[in-house]
Amino acid sequence: MPKRSNRPLPLATPAGVEVLTRILTQGPIPRVEIARRTGLSQAAVTKAVAPLIEAGFVTDQPVAGPVDESTPSRAELGIGRPVSPLTVVPDSISVIGLKVTPTELIGVTTDFRAGIRTVRHQQLTDLSPEAVIKRLAELAKELLETLDDSAGPLIGIGVAVSGDVDARHGVVRDSPFMGWRDIPLATLLTDQVKVPVVVSNDVRALTVAEHWFGVGVDADSFAVVTIGSGVGCGLYINGEVVSGAHGVSGELGHLPLAPGDLVCTCGRRGCVETVASSDAILARVRETTGRPELDLSGAIELAHSGDPQAREAFDRAGEVIGSALAAMVNLVGPELVVIAGEGVADYDLYDQRMRQTFGEHAFGAAGDCRLMLRSHTFDDWARGAATTVIRSYVRGEPPLSRQPHGS
Repeated sequence: MPKRSNRPLPLATPAGVEVLTRILTQGPIPRVEIARRTGLSQAAVTKAVAPLIEAGFVTDQPVAGPVDESTPSRAELGIGRPVSPLTVVPDSISVIGLKVTPTELIGVTTDFRAGIRTVRHQQLTDLSPEAVIKRLAELAKELLETLDDSAGPLIGIGVAVSGDVDARHGVVRDSPFMGWRDIPLATLLTDQVKVPVVVSNDVRALTVAEHWFGVGVDADSFAVVTIGSGVGCGLYINGEVVSGAHGVSGELGHLPLAPGDLVCTCGRRGCVETVASSDAILARVRETTGRPELDLSGAIELAHSGDPQAREAFDRAGEVIGSALAAMVNLVGPELVVIAGEGVADYDLYDQRMRQTFGEHAFGAAGDCRLMLRSHTFDDWARGAATTVIRSYVRGEPPLSRQPHGS
C-alpha cells in the first residue's frame, strides 16, 4: 500500500524521545527552554536535536503554523543572543486516522503535528468484522491517494473503536455498539494494507490527542468525558494517559448509578449510559411525550421550548452525569474535565443540573475541578486515532518499532 517506505526516527536514547516530544507538543521552543523543562543540559539537548535536524524531522527555521505565545522571547532568554526556536517539520511524515461507528467510517490524513489534511466519510450498512475491515482498507487506500509529493511517508494507520480494546495486541475484546467480540483488528487490517496499524479505544485516543495537541499540553492531570450514543472517559494522570492493568479504565458510562431496572447495551443493569447517553435521552423523551417519531434534534428542540417531559429527560441525564463526574473526580482528582461530544453545546439543557449534582457530591477541594464543555466532531475522533500512531512512532512502541527501515 505505501508509496514510499518509512524512515526511522534517529532517537537513540530516552533523552532524545523526551526532547522530540517537547518540540512536537510545545514547539516552537528554544533549546534553552527544553533544557529548563526537562532538566537536561543544553549540551544534551543539542546532541539529541542534531540528528533530528539532519534527518529533516526538526528545524530551527520558521515553519508556517500557530506560534506558542508562552514561549520566551529572545530578550527573556539572553540579551543579544540569537535564539532559534525548534519545531517539527509537519510534512516529514504522514498518518492516517480512522474512526469506526455503527453507521459510518471517518478517515483523515494528518501531518506530524496531527494537523488534518484530508477527510473522508463512508456509510456502513454491514457491521460484520470482515465487511468493516474490507471497507477500512479501501478507505485507507483512498486516503493514501490524496497525499501528494509534498507529504511525508506514511508511518502507520490508527483505528479508534468504542468498547473494550486491548491496544497492546490490537484486539477489540468487546464493542457492544459494533456487536464485536475478540476481533484481532490490527492483525487483520495490517494483512490487507501492509502498513503498521495501531488500534485504540476511541475515547482514549481522543484523550491522547488532547494530551499532546490540545487542552492537556500544560495540564498536570485532566479527564475527557464523551457523551453521545455512549458515555466514555479518558484519564491523564501522573504524566500518562491511563490504560489500566487490563486495558480498561475510565468506564464512566458503566458506573451503576442509574435505576436498576434499566438494561444497558453492555447487558448490565443500572449503567450511567441507560439514562445519560443521547440514545437513552431520546428514548425517554419519546416514551414520556408519546412521540415515537422524534429524532434527537427534535427532542432537543422540544426541551428548549419548555416541554416538561422533554426537560425531565435532560434533567435526569444531568443528575446522573453529575454524580458520575463527582465519583470520578473524588477518586482520581483531575484539575480539569473536558466534557466532549458531537453537538455537546446543545447539552446546555442538562448543564445546570449536572453542575449542581457535581457540586453536591464532589468532596472538598475536588469541587474546584473545572468542567469545560467542548464540541467534537467525528473528524476529531479520527485525528485522535492518528495521534496514537504519532505517539507510538516517537516512543518507538510496537507496531511502529517493528517496521522495516528503508528510504
